[in-house]
Amino acid sequence: MFTRSSFWLCSAKPPLLCGVSTTGKPDRGFCVVRKRPCLYWNVPKDSISYRDAGVDIDEANRAVDDIKKLARGTFTRGVLTEIGSFGACFAMPRLKRPVLISSVDGVGTKLKVAFLTGRHDSIGEDLVNHCVNDIAVQGATPLFFLDYLAVGKLDATIARDVIAGIARGCKTNQCALIGGETAEMPGLYTPGEYDLAGTIVGCVEKDELVTGKSIEEGDVLLGMASTGLHTNGYSLARKLLFEIAGYTVDSMVEELALPLGQALLQVHRSYLRAIQILHKAKLLRGAAHITGGGITDNLPRILPKGLAASIDTSAWRVPPLFRILQRIGNVPEDDWRRTFNLGIGMILVVPEVEASRAEKLLLQRGNEKSVRLGAVVRQKRGQERVLYR
Repeated sequence: MFTRSSFWLCSAKPPLLCGVSTTGKPDRGFCVVRKRPCLYWNVPKDSISYRDAGVDIDEANRAVDDIKKLARGTFTRGVLTEIGSFGACFAMPRLKRPVLISSVDGVGTKLKVAFLTGRHDSIGEDLVNHCVNDIAVQGATPLFFLDYLAVGKLDATIARDVIAGIARGCKTNQCALIGGETAEMPGLYTPGEYDLAGTIVGCVEKDELVTGKSIEEGDVLLGMASTGLHTNGYSLARKLLFEIAGYTVDSMVEELALPLGQALLQVHRSYLRAIQILHKAKLLRGAAHITGGGITDNLPRILPKGLAASIDTSAWRVPPLFRILQRIGNVPEDDWRRTFNLGIGMILVVPEVEASRAEKLLLQRGNEKSVRLGAVVRQKRGQERVLYR
């Protein structure tokens, strides 16, 4: 007599339910009905649910309920739909010739530090500020943001912490979190880990776009301090600090005031306010967000052909964390400058005759301190676009 576990489903078309041996194994792949070789699938004793496959819809719904509350707290006047709509709707600002500016980004392997520390409430803020800076350099005012959170197994508490950081970043930058996607994909991610990305859309009047085309020889480069690594260079930093030096996220390194994990998780700074101050005063000719590639690769992105940047490396003090990284790995100067921001997260280009006024406006209206890094110079044949002196 056959039990349920000893029935197998034949792959023939149409499929047949074929009895096999009482051990529950196929009879050497031979269909006892059609009398020919065939593939068989065991019919399970119990039904299989989506949760059995690793996707917990109830946990996802709990996360979504929390996310809705957080997102509503960021809504601005332009939001037309609730979280949960198939598409998010946003009313265009009343501009004469509006130009939309968009960007998408992630936070790289800074996530690995968040996993090691168990702290997930700031990584979302990193993401928003990075994206905000990328569109602000072109004169855009942020309108709305959408996030993408991908996990192997969803933990509603962790998801809430991540989105809380995103919501905080959106509120700070007056940008509405109008939608997103939380994807649970069993087997794709290491347990306890996730990936995070975001898309931002902003707007600016066409004749107020900041492109760098108006930059001239003699213009002054104003540097704005970073808060740390921001969201770049973490693959090298983790290798140097954790693998080579043997530190942990709880290590107290002499030059640092915080445990190493906290120092590495310092939030990527938003420069929106500083940019807006100079933009409204019509002093901003160009702005470069110093991310992956450092000053060496990012500043040339806004310089007109034939111009270069002369940087005075004595103009600012490189923060201790960057010096520690260079010392541990004996990192060559060029690689060091192309991997990390070295304490400068944004460079604003202003006319030489207006440089002092620009510095005063930043201090008076935004409490933003800047440093004169150098100037725009004529590029000589065969010369690099960024000259360090």
